[in-house]
Amino acid sequence: MRRLEYRTRLLIFFALWWLAWAYRPWHFSDWLLENLLTVAFVALLVATRNLFRLSNVSYTVLLIFLCLHTIGSHYTYADVPYERWTAVLGFSVNDLFGFDRNHFDRLVHFLYGLLLAYPVREFYLRVVLVRGLWGYLLPLGFIMATSMAYELLEWAAALVFGGDVAHDYVGAQGDPWDAQKDMALATLGATTSMTITLIANVLLDRDFAAEWADSLRVKFDQPLGEEAIARMLEKLDDVDRDG
Repeated sequence: MRRLEYRTRLLIFFALWWLAWAYRPWHFSDWLLENLLTVAFVALLVATRNLFRLSNVSYTVLLIFLCLHTIGSHYTYADVPYERWTAVLGFSVNDLFGFDRNHFDRLVHFLYGLLLAYPVREFYLRVVLVRGLWGYLLPLGFIMATSMAYELLEWAAALVFGGDVAHDYVGAQGDPWDAQKDMALATLGATTSMTITLIANVLLDRDFAAEWADSLRVKFDQPLGEEAIARMLEKLDDVDRDG
């Protein structure tokens, strides 16, 4: 019998995990909103599985993040009962760290940056062909931009749906700086991920220094802007005259 490839086994596991947590979510409307992006993202990964195959490392960290997001969408992030779970082990997370609110959403925002920065870096290196410094800064910028976009999406959803759906979906828990803290944690997670990747490459990649230096070298010495427009217009004139 042919053994299923690793990414297929991950997909089957996540499908079963998602179905289990889709049973009787606490707030169905919020669950539906939270899972629209999840389903779309997984569908994109499946649709592009042959066009752009990620590494097993990337698929694994994506699975971990999606599994945690699935838990958050089942309860709503503000109501994930991790205190009840840890009480079985005889301690309270909130008491241990002095928390005065549910911090599951903070954890997932941090892990969004920590876990997704590496797959994003893999995309940039293999598709955009970035090298050196830009292979670390661009994934960080992507995480920051998408984290901001998600907070704007939450705000838009709150305006459109209003009421309890908006309250559960945003999950600010009365914190006026909730969006800023979420974005900061995602940034911290991505910075941590890229720092670890940078250290590994410094230690293992013999061409690291040369690649880093080359990434900072000017490749095209002519200015853009109005000068680029002038060059394009000149080419058009040449084509018209030749035609």
